[in-house]
Amino acid sequence: MKFKFLKQKKYNEDIAPDEIFMDSANLPGFNTDMFEGRIEKPISKFSILLVGFIFLGVASFFGYRAFALQIYKGDEFIKRSENNVLRHTLVFSDRGLISDRNNLPLAWNIPATDDLEFNLRKYVDKPGLAHVLGYINYPQKDKAGFYYDTDITGVEGIEKYYNELLAGQNGLKIVETDALNTVISNNTIEQPKNGKNIILTIDANVQEALFNSIKSVVDEVGFAGGGGVIMDIHTGEIIAMTSYPEFDSNKILIGDKEAYQAYLNDTRKPFLNRITQGLYTPGSIVKPYIASGALEEKIIDQYKQILSVKEMIVPNPYNPDNPSIFTDWKAHGYVDLRRALAVSSNVYFYQIGGGYGSQKGLGITLLEKYFRDFGFGEPIKNSFFGNLTGTIPDPEWKKKVFDDDWRLGDTYFTSIGQYGMQVSPIQVIRAVSAIANGGTVTEPKIIADNEPAIADRKVSVSDDNLKIVREGMRDGVLSGTVKGLNYPDFEIAAKTGTAELGVSKANVNSWITGFFPYENPKYAFVVVMERGNRNNTIGGVAVSRKLFDWMKIYASEYLR
Repeated sequence: MKFKFLKQKKYNEDIAPDEIFMDSANLPGFNTDMFEGRIEKPISKFSILLVGFIFLGVASFFGYRAFALQIYKGDEFIKRSENNVLRHTLVFSDRGLISDRNNLPLAWNIPATDDLEFNLRKYVDKPGLAHVLGYINYPQKDKAGFYYDTDITGVEGIEKYYNELLAGQNGLKIVETDALNTVISNNTIEQPKNGKNIILTIDANVQEALFNSIKSVVDEVGFAGGGGVIMDIHTGEIIAMTSYPEFDSNKILIGDKEAYQAYLNDTRKPFLNRITQGLYTPGSIVKPYIASGALEEKIIDQYKQILSVKEMIVPNPYNPDNPSIFTDWKAHGYVDLRRALAVSSNVYFYQIGGGYGSQKGLGITLLEKYFRDFGFGEPIKNSFFGNLTGTIPDPEWKKKVFDDDWRLGDTYFTSIGQYGMQVSPIQVIRAVSAIANGGTVTEPKIIADNEPAIADRKVSVSDDNLKIVREGMRDGVLSGTVKGLNYPDFEIAAKTGTAELGVSKANVNSWITGFFPYENPKYAFVVVMERGNRNNTIGGVAVSRKLFDWMKIYASEYLR
């Protein structure tokens, strides 16, 4: 279509006939929608103005954007442009080293053999340390090669609990690259801060010997597992703390999926730290604490003898033909307190715990009081050692769990560490240390430093009464249930325990707890062997014998 502006025609122009006679009435049958037969028409002023305003708006918008990019936000976009060629890169810090009390390296860093930007972790090739040391997770990249997790993080053990101390702080550097991503220069703008080194109270060699002793007995007899711990009774320093079976920290670090899956499928629970995370029925190892309470409350004196028979019969006032019978593992005859501890007489402790005939008993309220006095039923203050409280059965507990009333028989069973009582081995080492050191409940510690021991409190038992209990534990080694630890050249005091499990009582936990040297105690020890056949006679004493035989040769400084 041809556009033109209207203009006045000159009078002398020729006029075509069709311009005179053609109008809307005589138009032929043209398709006007297709512009057939249309007479030329000029563009309106409104259309011209509208198009002009549109072009002006577009020009104004692009002008504003050019002003914003080059002037108003110029500095900001200059910086963005620079970042296109200046890349920020992490400088990974080295994790702190871990060593034992003799400065033997237990965990350190080694250079990566591939293109990793951080050093790798390595653990000492000694068994028995996995639960103490734990392991770590490395930084992780996404598919594009960028780190979405920039930290080396502890997962278990010392690595986890003291992660903030060991981790350090990553640094930062700027790398300049050209259009082909070739590095032109780099500059560290923030130096990494390496993690702090940690020295443990652990003696790695003693720990390895304890672990091997436990493993040997487990493999020989068929226990599900076991654990052991040795502690300085004055400072709370843990000399050894191990659990069997365990995992291999180095295999987990290198991503050995087959080994990791085997650990998960192992019914013996190799990831379980039996010392800090295990709860067990204690059996007769609670008797020293009951003896302490009975002496302090003057329930009985140190010389009074009780007839220890194979069965203690308690009459049933409601049904005389159906008395209650409480058994002992052996008839011991007349025993006083020291002898009762030495031979582990159940009947003696039934009577001083729950009373019998004319013999008064502590009763469940005082039993609970003295158990708690020695630290049972409460967690260790240092949460590295777990936060388990265990269970001290009492009437309220029984009502809640069984919806039943407390009976005298419940008190009897609690007096020999059975029924619903549960303790952790780390609680036991704290408790036996209090007997050995004269009554101070000292919290365990794993880091070697100059900080004083955490002495939580003194038990409410005099040292004179505790001395009697210590003598009974020594008699246990000389002529009682712990004769297997009767060495001619150094002296140990100890107490065993055999805790029956389940309704059938086919399996037992085998315990031993004690301290050494006897005359001037320095260290306490605890061993628990988990779920073995009740008919075997090898357990905690055998483990301890293997350990002390080794210590006599290779670590005699602890025995002097």
